[in-house]
Order: sequence, then C-alpha cells, then structure tokens
Amino acid sequence: MDVISIRGNGPLRGTVSAAGSKNASLLAMAASIMADGPIALGGVPDVTDVSTLALLLGYLGVETKRSADGVVRLQTVDPSQVTADVETVSRMRASFCVLGPLVARRGRAAVALPGGCRIGSRPIDLHLQGLAALGANIRFEHGTVIAEAKKLHGVEMNLSGLNGPTVTGTANVLMAATLASGETILRGAAREPEIVDLCEFLNSIGARIEGAGGSTIRIRGVEQLSGGTYQVIPDRMETGTLLLAAAITGGDVTVRGARPEHLEALLAVLDDAGVMLDTGPNWIRAAIADRPLPFQFTALPYPGVPTDLQAQCTALATLAEGRSTIADQVFPDRFAHLAELSKLGACVDRCGSTAIIDGVHRLQGDVLQASDLRAAAALVLAGLVAHDVTTIRRAHHLFRGYDRLIEKLNSLGADVVLNPNESEAERRSQRRFSASQVAA
Repeated sequence: MDVISIRGNGPLRGTVSAAGSKNASLLAMAASIMADGPIALGGVPDVTDVSTLALLLGYLGVETKRSADGVVRLQTVDPSQVTADVETVSRMRASFCVLGPLVARRGRAAVALPGGCRIGSRPIDLHLQGLAALGANIRFEHGTVIAEAKKLHGVEMNLSGLNGPTVTGTANVLMAATLASGETILRGAAREPEIVDLCEFLNSIGARIEGAGGSTIRIRGVEQLSGGTYQVIPDRMETGTLLLAAAITGGDVTVRGARPEHLEALLAVLDDAGVMLDTGPNWIRAAIADRPLPFQFTALPYPGVPTDLQAQCTALATLAEGRSTIADQVFPDRFAHLAELSKLGACVDRCGSTAIIDGVHRLQGDVLQASDLRAAAALVLAGLVAHDVTTIRRAHHLFRGYDRLIEKLNSLGADVVLNPNESEAERRSQRRFSASQVAA
C-alpha cells in the first residue's frame, strides 16, 4: 500500500510546469481505435490511468508505446478484438469510452460496466441512449454491455442529464457519430475543454465536427479517419491543484504550460479568497501572504468550478478567516475528504450536497486515508500546512491523475516522501509506463 509522508515546511515558492491533460489524453487514446493509421499524441502524462487504458487498448488490438520524448504512439494491429478486459475496465470509468469507437469502427463492442473513483452515482444511461439513437442494438449480459451495429446513422438527440451534461457520455456518442452516415446533432452536450480537445483531435484526422465548446455539437459522418500527430491540452486539474497549493501555504507559485481561459471560474474563487493572481498566454501566478478569506461556490459543469477541484478548494477553506460554503451539483456525494480533514483539526460539516467549513488557525498532522484521486490531492494540500507530520495511506489514488506531483511540490520547497520506509531506488522503479507493459 502506497504511503505519503508530509512535513509542513512553509510557503511554496517557484515555478513548475503542468503536464498534459489526463482526461483529454484518455479520450484521444480511446478514439485511436477508429483511426486507420498510426496516431502520435504529445503531452500525454505518465500516470496510472493512462497506463490502465493503454493496457486495455492492448487487449483490443491497439499497440501503445511511449517513446523517450514522451510521445505516446498508438496503432491498431488486430481489429478483430471487440471485448474489453473486465478487470481492466473495472479500474477506471474512462475506459468505458472505448464502447462508442468499437461499435462504430468494428461493428460490435462488449464492455463491462465501468469502475473508477467512489464519488457517488455516475450512471451510463445517457451513453447507451445516445448510442441506441445512432442505431446500435444494446443489451446486457452478465454485467457487460453488448453494442452491435452494421452501420450507425446520424440523428438529433439531447445528452443533458439530471446533474447537467455528461462529459464521458458526450465523448462516447460523438466519437461513434464521426463514422455514422449522415449528420448527428448533439444538444445538451458537455462544454468542457477536454471535449473541445477531443473534437479538435478528431478533426485533425479527418472528422467533420462543428460547435465544440457550445451546448450543440454537429457531426457530419465520414467513411474513415486517418492517422496523425496531435498535442493534448495542459491539465487544468493539475494546474488548479498547484495554484491551490500555493494559496494554502501562503506561497508564490507560477504554473507554466497552463491555459488561464480554462480556469476562469477557479481563478474567480481564488480572487475571492484574497489570492493575488497574474496570468499570461500560457502561465498563471498565484501568491498570498496571509490566511485566505472565506469564499463560496458551487461545483458545476464547465464553465463552472470543476467538481475535480472541489476537494482541493475545501482544503484551502479549512484555513480561511471565517466560514466558507462549497456545494457540488455534479457529484453531490463527493465529500469523503471531509472526515479525513477533520482528523487534522479542520472544522467541517456537511448539509446534503454542501460542505460548511469554519476556518481554523492551524491544522495538526495525523494519519489519513485517501478515498479517491481528488480527495488524495486535497489531503496532500492540507498536509503541506499541517503542524508536524501527516501520513496519507492508499496514496496510489494520487498517481492515477498526477504526473510527478510529489517531485513538483518538493521543487517548490515542500517536504513530501513516498513510501518513506523504502529505498530511493525502490521508489524510482515504481509505476513506470513502459512499452513492455502495454504492448498489444
């Protein structure tokens, strides 16, 4: 079991670079199933979720390799494979996004119900309704979704659910629609930058997609997609986490390789909290010398504050000079981190889908347990300012979505150690993405 040890070490200061977007990379990798030529993706982060999807693609006949320059190359070598490995799919929800590309390109897909972080109900109804509307025959067999279609056909549909648009559902349906005959109109589509990036990637290899970034996306089906080279966008969740690390420690940090326009809602929250901000075309600086001011927001679909930054913002609020309230309308049950933060002395409470946080002067280190990716990040942020040592168990969650986060924090002055009882050589050898692990 991975363990992180953190000793509060004062303000973070300096400059770091954000990795490429984990979520955008996963969608582009899934879409590579439909390409008739080799794909080269630059900026793909070296994280566990990417390795997991690469492994799954290997079972599906797509060879995946990371080169020394950090580019991930994908090429189909066996298009006959249509059954996604059950155990691999159970590890990560994004793996379900191979369903649309498989049925569109190969005519059949058998994909187990998805796994991933335990952050509340995340139904796949809209995925299946969308694919069925395109003409796929959908059925369930022993916990596996079977989708079949000789040819998909364009249609108009609405993808908005009870908690707003579905990001992975939008991705699954629009990927399938790129190879459908005729025009597909997706209303209530997700507007997230990762969806825009997916559409731009697909267009770069021959798709005909318009309207990405708005709530209505039009896809004119094409007969085939080619290979190509593409650079994924920076990871806005990593960028936001690093900015919040600066804010919670009273530091001064510049994140390069960032897109300020992707984080406008978070920057507004940081401004409310008294954080001084400066931005350029590809960088953001956050600095604060005093305790943060209290703030309020609701996590919403883009362009709102991302639910994937809600837990980290909650960590910041634990030290604010007053009461903060944070609601989550995307995943209303995403509050497992509250109980762990309270162990550090944070004054937190929950009322339905809202967290109520009364800021305290100081947190005290303790032994914590991470429950999911973003909760793990929140506990790390709290540990950076807690007095004495904070130990975080089940830290493997962190490596699902952050590329070298510990190394980056330490470069800014933090004191974070992974598996402190292991040797340095043992730590360096862990979780490396290699061609031998993921080749088909």
